[in-house]
Amino acid sequence: MKELKLSNSGRRKERLGIPLLTKEDVLHYKDTLLDELYRTEGGSLLYLSKQNKGIGWIVDGTLTDLEIDSYIHLFKMAKASRSSFFETMAETSAFRLFNGEGDGFGGLTIDLYNQNVLIQWYNKFTYLQKEKILKAIREVFPFVQAAYGKNRFEGTETLSEPLFGEGHFPECIKENGVSYEINLDEGWMSGIFLDQRMVRQKLMQGLARKKSVLNLFSYTGAFSVASAVGGAEITTSVDLAKRSLSLTRANFMANDIAFETQNIYVMDVFRYFDYAKKQKLTYDVIVLDPPSFARNGKKTFTVAKNYGELVQQSVDILNQEGGTLLASTNAANLSKEKFQEIIEAALLKKQVQFKIKHFESLPTDFKTARNMKESNYLKVFFIEVIR
Repeated sequence: MKELKLSNSGRRKERLGIPLLTKEDVLHYKDTLLDELYRTEGGSLLYLSKQNKGIGWIVDGTLTDLEIDSYIHLFKMAKASRSSFFETMAETSAFRLFNGEGDGFGGLTIDLYNQNVLIQWYNKFTYLQKEKILKAIREVFPFVQAAYGKNRFEGTETLSEPLFGEGHFPECIKENGVSYEINLDEGWMSGIFLDQRMVRQKLMQGLARKKSVLNLFSYTGAFSVASAVGGAEITTSVDLAKRSLSLTRANFMANDIAFETQNIYVMDVFRYFDYAKKQKLTYDVIVLDPPSFARNGKKTFTVAKNYGELVQQSVDILNQEGGTLLASTNAANLSKEKFQEIIEAALLKKQVQFKIKHFESLPTDFKTARNMKESNYLKVFFIEVIR
């Protein structure tokens, strides 16, 4: 195995257990080093491969190579740490089995949906390890009947591909007893963001009861469905994507809720704010969960630059007696402190009183690297706004 020399910053990361490497962490870095496995002078095992963040990962310190037995070892450890999830699959049949660097091997995630798994390859190196990884999955998780892959790195010719077995989609998974329709064999998305499970649970278990709920950037309406199951008076889902209409309807129907009794709009969120104000519509609970980056025509949205405007616009259509904002982002490059600062600055501009009632981050199946802040990317503030 080749030896790779790290710079001072790279040796510091190695010492502190920070697994993600950048070009600056490798001495005399050049692209010809990519997609190879190395050992450092300090004895760590790592690989280099380009992805949307960094150029390599230091892997779990117990590994001496990346053969099939090493992946079996990693997956067995991941399975053991999620034993409670396997015991409650009648209520929740979809969760993360393996979470990249949090489980000792960055650049790879595996999600379980009933008896199917979705594998996401975030760089070429992990994809080149595909056959070993698939054999290890079948060894450690023998109940898995089918696997599908999403290729999230540059240069790949296929976005989504079947890997083994055959699923029958769309099908429904359970989460806290609620049904959601998923599809693993097309497009980027599965139909539900599993990392928001605890937020949906709070909506279902009392937060939305007898409330009017506005779900912005609603995608397949999962927050709306959880709210309706939790006794919401009415839900309103707003998303620009045309597919959101049929997907949201399907999720309501999967729970025996007539979608005609709910409001579903295919519309730009900022246009909806204008519409709601003209119609004098107000809400008790507003869920703000935009993508980290989005473009609509000439208009570009980023959380760092534009989230404050979303908060201010939302305050305008909260009930006059006040209400609750669920302010959420999955922007890994934005710290919890900075996100909170953006939210609070926007609320102060609106001259309202507010109180942060609760904070939610990644659920326990989304294990994170201890000393890598951006590994714990999800940030959700539950904010009570008082008029």
